[in-house]
Amino acid sequence: MDSPPGLDLDALTSFLQSHGVSTAGDLSGEVIAGGRSNLTYSVTDGAHHWVVRRPPLAHVLPTAHDMTREWRVISALQDTEIPVPGAVVMCEDATVMGAPFYVMDFVDGHVVRDRLPAEWPATAATREAMSAALVDTLLTLHALDPDAIGLGDFGHPQGFLERQVRRWWRQWEGSKTRELPAIDELHRRLLEAIPAQSAAGIVHGDYRFDNVIYAPEDPGRIDAVVDWEMSTVGDPLCDLGLLVVYWVTDPGEAAASALPGGRVSLGEGFPNREQMLARYAARSDRDLSNLEWYVALGHYKLAIIAEGINARFLLGMTVGEGFETMGPAVPLIVDRALERASASGLAGLSGGG
Repeated sequence: MDSPPGLDLDALTSFLQSHGVSTAGDLSGEVIAGGRSNLTYSVTDGAHHWVVRRPPLAHVLPTAHDMTREWRVISALQDTEIPVPGAVVMCEDATVMGAPFYVMDFVDGHVVRDRLPAEWPATAATREAMSAALVDTLLTLHALDPDAIGLGDFGHPQGFLERQVRRWWRQWEGSKTRELPAIDELHRRLLEAIPAQSAAGIVHGDYRFDNVIYAPEDPGRIDAVVDWEMSTVGDPLCDLGLLVVYWVTDPGEAAASALPGGRVSLGEGFPNREQMLARYAARSDRDLSNLEWYVALGHYKLAIIAEGINARFLLGMTVGEGFETMGPAVPLIVDRALERASASGLAGLSGGG
């Protein structure tokens, strides 16, 4: 059997069988295109269909690409209102395949990146339905009680926002391929203007259109939320701030080229950022008055993620296509963050000292 980079199908077969997961025949596998961080594979034996997730092949930073965290949160969410793939088995032994990995059920549906699926009508109603589903699913996640589903110790909400700024800064220092004074300034402003935290809840960490799987025939239903590698318990408004970054309304915005899914919201009929935020605000009692700080944090995170991907690309250790856009996008994302921060009117964040 031919194995794609990073996935040893013989080793996977032996592991599955030794953990009570029967296979009907030889496994075949392929990389699922679109991801820029952890590697995701579609694997089948002809009768069963699974997804395997593992870290990148190189430049794995501390606290990033944590398969155990993904596995734990997906397992905890199995019987909640948040749709997630079925959890099959986790392997923490890096000797099996060179890194920890886990296996989950394949969910048939649509991952929407830069265009609507051909099966859906290309109408404003379709775009409104999928946008509403995205926002409402995030609201449902943020309303969950972590303690009630065994995730009470999944994060440390006290001091969460300051730790986020400092932790992502360590990621920048560990992956940067050039000096960038603008991100030094953004880092300074974020630390100076940390707001009072909203009530603790589950944070997805990278919530956007192409990290959910829509039902095959229904743009108003999400059948799975995926890519939980950065999930934790902390301030859920971090998800909302990052979603604002991803909710591109101008093709010239840096986020449109930084990651897959950065262009889908450009289609006619999608609500704009203000309408999306209004839907969230109408269904949540969280105070959004400091949201621009969370948007700045979202840009900061996206820039650092893109720089880490660029570092792997320069090492020749990426799998797939499209990575050449990451490096040039980083300074553009940071410049956009500073532009919005300067216009925010928030003390410290606006750069007034």
